[in-house]
Amino acid sequence: MAPRPLTSEQHLELVTSCRGPVYLVDSPSFRDYITIFNGNVETRAQAVVCPLDAQDVSEVVRFCSRHNFSPSVKAGGYGTAGWAVGGDIVVDMSKIIEVEIEPPRADGSFTSLSEVAGANSKGKSAVDHSRASTGKRRREEDVGLRRYEQASQRVASLLSGPTLPELERSESSTSSSSDGPPPLAKRRIDQDTSVNVSSRTDSTESATSSLEGALNASGSDSNSTVGTTPSPLPLAPVRLPSYGPTHGDSKPSRGKEDPFGYLNNPSNFPAPAPVSVVQANYTPHANVHSWGSGPSVVAGGRNLFGQEVASVPSQAEAIYPHAYVTFGAGMRQKEIDTYTAKHKLEARYITGQGDGIPYHVPFSAHPVGSSIMLLAGFGFLSRLHGLSIDNLVEVEMVLADGRIVVVNEDDHPDLWWAVRGAGTTIGIATRYKAKAFPVPVVFAGNLIYRFNKATAPSLIKHFRDCVKGAPRELYANVLLTAGPQGKDSLVVVQMCYVGPREKGQEYLAAISSWTGERCLLNEVNEKSFLHQQDSVAQVLRGKAGRQWFIRSALVSSLPDDIIGKTVDEFAGTPVGCTWLFELAGGAVADYTDTCLPKSQREAMFTIAALHQWEMDFDDPRCVTSAEAWIAGTLKPVHVGGPYPSFLGRHEPPERTRASYGENWSRLVEIKQMYDPGNIFKNTFWPLNAQGEMVDPRTHEPPTPEYIGDRFYENPNPLVYD
Repeated sequence: MAPRPLTSEQHLELVTSCRGPVYLVDSPSFRDYITIFNGNVETRAQAVVCPLDAQDVSEVVRFCSRHNFSPSVKAGGYGTAGWAVGGDIVVDMSKIIEVEIEPPRADGSFTSLSEVAGANSKGKSAVDHSRASTGKRRREEDVGLRRYEQASQRVASLLSGPTLPELERSESSTSSSSDGPPPLAKRRIDQDTSVNVSSRTDSTESATSSLEGALNASGSDSNSTVGTTPSPLPLAPVRLPSYGPTHGDSKPSRGKEDPFGYLNNPSNFPAPAPVSVVQANYTPHANVHSWGSGPSVVAGGRNLFGQEVASVPSQAEAIYPHAYVTFGAGMRQKEIDTYTAKHKLEARYITGQGDGIPYHVPFSAHPVGSSIMLLAGFGFLSRLHGLSIDNLVEVEMVLADGRIVVVNEDDHPDLWWAVRGAGTTIGIATRYKAKAFPVPVVFAGNLIYRFNKATAPSLIKHFRDCVKGAPRELYANVLLTAGPQGKDSLVVVQMCYVGPREKGQEYLAAISSWTGERCLLNEVNEKSFLHQQDSVAQVLRGKAGRQWFIRSALVSSLPDDIIGKTVDEFAGTPVGCTWLFELAGGAVADYTDTCLPKSQREAMFTIAALHQWEMDFDDPRCVTSAEAWIAGTLKPVHVGGPYPSFLGRHEPPERTRASYGENWSRLVEIKQMYDPGNIFKNTFWPLNAQGEMVDPRTHEPPTPEYIGDRFYENPNPLVYD
């Protein structure tokens, strides 16, 4: 259906009813505001409104109701599904940018949103909007927020290093003195066959921080595929200081062996500090120690990454078990993390001194927008503190009839149950208040290997066995990432122990004991949580303007046969595909008073296929490989549907319903009660106003004309249930 433009009278009505700016489709700023991360989305919007507060949002909603326009909400996240710009009127929340942190009162309570007006409300001094005064500046800031080098400079160096052809030319020029074989396979866009290659299977020490060449490799034959080069080029090895069990002394776990069994034996590790005590320098940059895989560095009086580090680590205990963070809907999650990292709360110092401890809200990893607080975001703190929705304590929102309400466990209890997991389908959130927890330091980072079809199943099984029964403080994932063109496909193991090195290194020793391939890089170390938040995005290497397709699932287990099939299928994916296995569980299962069902919360892993490809690249596998893996290979171990935060473009309605399991009927009733006309249809909500399931294309923006229906060709024949 062709978009219906605003008349001059309607434009005037909208402008006069809102204090925030309004941009029509022919305005120079319009394109800046409606551009999102996914280039596969073409908006049909006729205007963008940038409200200053909840009252402005209320006026926009009432305007849309009067004139039968459909609103959509843009709150600063990736927006890969396109719903943010799917409406006739795009409500861009970028002007609602307040943020503050407060300790709990003596009785544990907090200042309610109903007690304090928003920063831009009438009668209050307005927030300085100079940083977001135009759509162009907002887009420039988005680019800045998507810089992830600070997660790990060494990972950045590896990922941005020379391509395989460049390495081949380098190897060719030194072939007379080289003992290592040249690469026999590399990731190419149009390649889809297997070749035999040689790979290293003996035990080696971790790679050093020198990434100017590749690594030695030799050993037995193995099978690799379209995206692999498991035979690295030569580099003189550098032996590192050992710590705990060494790679040469440890063996991969097999059968029912306890991968953490050796932890029951005496060791030379210092006794771990209590959970509330952290032994680290509170700097915003990684704290480098001599035991790790990098070069030996003594922190005393040294300048690390441009920051002076104290010579004696401090011991500090958090005074408050948690704090409360209030933020506007226009705040990107990375901005909130940056704010709370800078605005630390006081601490009790046992030794030394410092400026306090940073507190962080349990979001997803960077980058997401504020609405992740309503969609069950899962991240590095979730196994310890629960999902994003479990740490929301209040939300100010505008309902379909224009009412402004503050929703919490005491006020509007039915809404409180529904908005935590499906809030974007019921109203427009304008301000949030959430719990934040002390995170002075994390022991975290990456173990990176070349993807080898023959050995990758062994690594994933080893990871699965190691994290079984892991403590809540430990987050861990495995990523299989394809390309980019001319470069290796990789297997990346990420861990994040919420605590100091002294305890976390025990889990690193277990996970890194796998010896099936040489580790290209082991950079696990103490670092700030702020920088760790960038680590998944750093490996993903996402680029704005590409086409994106995401599918996800929650699974009860990872049997050997499914792991084997997964590796076989991944080997045939095009450049730009990343498959993620994320350890779930922990505190997530503690909460039962939201619309997310218990079955979803008890899943063992959350799985995701994150696919990106260039706009001019036409390969149906970019979509079909994700669908086949999630809906087919993983189907025997599905636990309902994915977390709502992972629902994507063209999502089958049955999958959305499955995300809510036995709670679906009650959720439908509440949606009908508060939004009977389905004004908030530009979301993942799969029903029309009559309660009938509809094709997802009826509430999504189209693809650009030159792509046309190609994105919808080769429909997935597999049924989700």
